[in-house]
Amino acid sequence: MSKATGVPLAKLATNVIMGKSLRELDPWSKRRTGYYAVKESVFPFRRFPGVDVLLGPEMRSTGEVMGVDASVGLAFMKSQLGAGQHLPLSGTVFISVAEGAKEAILPAAKILDGLGFRIMATKGTAAYLAGHGVAVTPVMKVFEGRPHVVDHMKNREIDLVINLVSDKRTVRDSLAIRQTALLYGIPYATTAAGATAMAQAIREREGCGLSVKSLQEYYGDVLPLRGAS
Repeated sequence: MSKATGVPLAKLATNVIMGKSLRELDPWSKRRTGYYAVKESVFPFRRFPGVDVLLGPEMRSTGEVMGVDASVGLAFMKSQLGAGQHLPLSGTVFISVAEGAKEAILPAAKILDGLGFRIMATKGTAAYLAGHGVAVTPVMKVFEGRPHVVDHMKNREIDLVINLVSDKRTVRDSLAIRQTALLYGIPYATTAAGATAMAQAIREREGCGLSVKSLQEYYGDVLPLRGAS
């Protein structure tokens, strides 16, 4: 929060301990604005073969990064780069979501379809997306025959994976997809919010470069329209 806002919260907290009041310090009067900051957790999944990338209540993050930009999509894009996920600007997206999550994934699918990505999806998801105007190619699940989705991933024919699960059965059935994405370095999303943020980031990244600025430059009185940290 201190880096994102330019407000030295630890120093202010020390002043409060020493007897100063928040009214006297007025901490948020010096808050910097005009840009977005997106925090992303860093997970060491690649160091542990066979691990599932789905998150649960246990602590798995070993660090965090922050992306900063005047656009929320580009700030998110930078946060992903910092965490080791290189989002594609073109190619093929594989989508497989549980029954109750199909509506939630539709905005991301429509954005990616509009950007010219090829959409591949398992049978149920493909039928839903096609029914809502998304151009989609059906692909078989692992247990349905070959070539299935993991075959396509191993052949480097899929550039982004969106996989949402809802229960133990869907978690078990899609484990091979997530593990293959991890092994082959394919960026992935396991939540509808994450998928939508990725789609928005790719859309905003199209046609423009990512510039770099220091935090001190963001904290200046004159903020640029576009920048990075």
